[in-house]
Amino acid sequence: MKIEQTSWTVATGWSPSATGGLEGADLVLVFAGGEAINQEAFLQDIHASYPAALVFGCSTAGEILDTNVRDDSASITAVQFEGTTLDYAGIDISQAGDSFDAGKRLADSIPHDGLVHVFVLSDGIHVNGSEVVRGLAHRLPATVGVTGGLAGDGDRFQETTVIHGMEKTSGHIGLLGLYGPHIRIGYASLGGWDSFGPERLITRSEGNILYELDGKSALDLYKTYLGEHAAGLPATGLLFPLSLRTDDGTPVVRTILGVDEAGQSMTFAGDMPEGAYARLMKANFDRLVDGASDAAQTCLDAVGDASPDLAILVSCVGRKMVLKQRIEEEVEAVRDVLGDKAVLAGFYSYGEISPFTPNARCELHNQTMTITTLSERAA
Repeated sequence: MKIEQTSWTVATGWSPSATGGLEGADLVLVFAGGEAINQEAFLQDIHASYPAALVFGCSTAGEILDTNVRDDSASITAVQFEGTTLDYAGIDISQAGDSFDAGKRLADSIPHDGLVHVFVLSDGIHVNGSEVVRGLAHRLPATVGVTGGLAGDGDRFQETTVIHGMEKTSGHIGLLGLYGPHIRIGYASLGGWDSFGPERLITRSEGNILYELDGKSALDLYKTYLGEHAAGLPATGLLFPLSLRTDDGTPVVRTILGVDEAGQSMTFAGDMPEGAYARLMKANFDRLVDGASDAAQTCLDAVGDASPDLAILVSCVGRKMVLKQRIEEEVEAVRDVLGDKAVLAGFYSYGEISPFTPNARCELHNQTMTITTLSERAA
């Protein structure tokens, strides 16, 4: 596996150098935010430099390139595989209620013979990420791993896009399939938040829309806990996510995507099922960084002696808002575990897709650091 990286901004153009050194690239990952996502120039350069490559990416709430975390840039990672083949499928979605069906249709859109792993990037606002994951799992072979994330839009929550080729599309879900006996994948997703306050029963919800906790307005209750932070919803809701405990006892974290004052409801990135229990969470700085480190170690353990060539990091915008100037510490913690050989690329998201650990069920997460590592055996 051969890899090259560069970045682009409106102000400075390409840095440290223009694209094109890896002419045989099969895949180009593009993560772009702020001003950069609205520009065509860098995408045109990418296609001129890598005419045979599959270009795949999304808008972000921050871009990761090596151990640097940036805003308003485009992070470009070109990959040439030695014995791995790729396939792509995409689907447009207009409303969150179609998410389960979209996941099933995506899974059916690519061949399953020889499929090892799929990497998914989705619109971050108009989907129910839990249902997309459920739909994928319903159709994909049990042996196929699934990781990825929901596109971001900084702390604005207005529009997110998925990049495929020269297209940047809102309401789109893209799926990249990796095939062949040579590719080796590691993945893990861990958080580092602390729960506080009582558990409360979800007494009224519809899919990923929450109305009531313990028979009372969930929005009013949330505002009470947020205090002065309530005026900044939905963005400030990222500082206080909810821990969700369902029937099987597996906890997942959910954060707010939107607030409807008239309907007294909150929209989350994934399901908020009636009968589940929710509990507020708050940040623990050291545990957030430790969560990133532990996720990297889990990936490393999963692939044994296969040192990762590429690590795709999908971390939550909420972690970025909490860690602020310390944000690069979580990326540096991943580097410390994976070593200098692994190329790091990724973005800050509105949701992360992965099992917690290999062999666990795939879930949509919020507020986690999710890592997907890739390496190849010799052909």
